Amino acid sequence: MSAVLAARGLWVDRGRRSVLQGVDLALQPGEGLALVGPNAAGKSTLVRALAGLLPAARGEILLEGRPLASWPRSGLAQRVALVAAEDEAPDRITVEDRVALGRYPHRGALAPFTAVARAAVARALRQTETLHLARRPLGTLSAGERQRAALARGLAQEPAVLLLDEPATHLDVRHQLHLFRVLDDVRQCGVAVLAVIHDLPRAAAWAPRMALLDEGRIAAEGSPTEVLEGPAAERAFGVAIRGVPVGDGPERLWRFEERG
Repeated sequence: MSAVLAARGLWVDRGRRSVLQGVDLALQPGEGLALVGPNAAGKSTLVRALAGLLPAARGEILLEGRPLASWPRSGLAQRVALVAAEDEAPDRITVEDRVALGRYPHRGALAPFTAVARAAVARALRQTETLHLARRPLGTLSAGERQRAALARGLAQEPAVLLLDEPATHLDVRHQLHLFRVLDDVRQCGVAVLAVIHDLPRAAAWAPRMALLDEGRIAAEGSPTEVLEGPAAERAFGVAIRGVPVGDGPERLWRFEERG
């Protein structure tokens, strides 16, 4: 199966520093990939580059086999949705109107809001358990509610690729569990999901595949057990990571032991 989104030899500079250095990463339709790594490894930079928000200094990003730079902005926005940890929408806009902005790439500025668009917005509100907040201004929401509204906007976009930068930030335990169930549901519809996750046990429980980014490079890639128990993770995080099997299934309890 061809990758829906891929980075090949990707370098991204921020000022005079190369934050990403030769990253190779591919995402298949319907796949769930957890991107992990220590602070300042370049995770947010990679996600924004994959969304087309940061230019490549070298290398390339391909969306459905085409260079990302060749896509018109409207076409790119129809195919790729980015949900960041901090929502930058105005406080006065309502949740429903914020979510409806996810339909903008499909309809343009002047086209009427169709029944299909309204259905997509309502579905996204239900999926994220924000329907009861629809008429509330964003400025009146808690951080967790605002984060769920941001996710709803991304879902209403109905993309082929959903990129999430710390999607569980500000969420309580119940809504974290619900979030990852929603991500699994959209994957079942063929949407590729890449999520930056700092909580390593949570990432390991959700993701079939994990990529470890360290100092701007992909240091390890594979199943969560392969990545977290490998030497690259120990070097990146400065701790020994050990998984203890739970029963006969793939579940593991993770132990972190400081080195030295």
